[in-house]
Amino acid sequence: MTLLAPGYQQWLLLFIGAAAVLLAANLLQWVVRRDRIYLLYSLYVFLWITSFGLELVAPADNIVAFGRTVPFYLFSIIYLELAVEFIDLSDHPRLVRWYRIMQYTWFICTLPEIYFNLFSDLWRTDWHEAQLNVIRTIVMAATNFTILYTFVKHLKRTDILARFFFAGTLALWVGEILSTISLHMHLGNGIPALDQLPLLIHPGFLMQAGIFLDLALVSLGISYRQQRQAMRQVIAEQELIREREQHLRRQLEADLILEQLKQQHTEAQMKALQSQVNPHFLFNALNTLSSLIDETPSQAIDYVDELSSVYRYLLRAGDGELTTLSQEMGFIQSYFHLLRTRYGNGVHTDLLTMDTHKEALLPPLTLQLLVENAVKHNVVLPHQPLTIRIRTTPERQLVIENNIQRRKVRVESNGVGLSNIAFKYKLLNQSSPHIEEVDGWFRVTLPLLQPV
Repeated sequence: MTLLAPGYQQWLLLFIGAAAVLLAANLLQWVVRRDRIYLLYSLYVFLWITSFGLELVAPADNIVAFGRTVPFYLFSIIYLELAVEFIDLSDHPRLVRWYRIMQYTWFICTLPEIYFNLFSDLWRTDWHEAQLNVIRTIVMAATNFTILYTFVKHLKRTDILARFFFAGTLALWVGEILSTISLHMHLGNGIPALDQLPLLIHPGFLMQAGIFLDLALVSLGISYRQQRQAMRQVIAEQELIREREQHLRRQLEADLILEQLKQQHTEAQMKALQSQVNPHFLFNALNTLSSLIDETPSQAIDYVDELSSVYRYLLRAGDGELTTLSQEMGFIQSYFHLLRTRYGNGVHTDLLTMDTHKEALLPPLTLQLLVENAVKHNVVLPHQPLTIRIRTTPERQLVIENNIQRRKVRVESNGVGLSNIAFKYKLLNQSSPHIEEVDGWFRVTLPLLQPV
């Protein structure tokens, strides 16, 4: 056993015991979590235990001298690695590169010490002790200064992890400075043996107190880091669950909209069909057909063909939610033929659709509802003709308009036609039809949908 002051010897045993508890706790965490930082920190604590534990052993051989000397270089190498793991330096590649250069330099410094301690007796000389103290001071000062400089210049001060590491490094450096001052002060006062010094001003106590604070603060920082990672994982899992719920909700809403669209389309198709097959329409159609058979049989044949085309389209309109503009225009031309046959010169049509838009899409029976609405609410006479114009615009808009000449007798209307069209476009996530009266014209502007 070396000659140690009784108070310092008790403190040293307490320090080694407390460090051993930290070592055991972090090794257990590493076994459970397999996080690299726990293994690095455990190695860091183990080196301190080894270095100071050898003070209790007389330096009788090279192995003990090696164990007291080389760990000081390894401390710095591992502490720099802890800094890289502990603090986010991803935005500072040059700083990380400087850390690596320092680690390689400290490792090279261990090579001559390995020779001095294991393969020669140079470790016994005063020359070796003097150069070792100088190099050790330079190594630890450079390491601590680099880490503190990193915190002050490059890191966010609000980062709690960085604060823990900064405080631990500062405590370590202050302990080393106080230890060096105490050592030189008392040796300068002629006290030849450190075992004569009180505990509170003993160089070993001052240095180990700084080391213990560093170990405690870094250990707390690692615990906080693990807690923060666990909270982030919980938040990420909750966010994932929330995204899945939102995706499922959107999917259900899309399915519901699709079902509403199908239902609305079916209802609109049935209403359109019912409006055409009601007794009043059949009476007018058969009256017109009867007159044509007596007067112009050839025209009656054409009338029957167009009437069948109208009903064929009405029956097939329920096969899909959308139809092309060319199909809708083909249907409306047959429908106009029936109207012109019935009203004669009372109906004028003007169809100006671009060929580039013939594959554009719109809900089926849209034109029939709007044309029927125009005939229903306006005077249709040969001397006062109703003009219905259907045209497209370069902005992919479909415009249906008619000159306004309202009937004197008010026609009862529930607005089903226009509301059905507006609801269809809403279900398709399209802008609503624009309805306006401009310069004596009633105009409805509809967006044309891009084909899939």
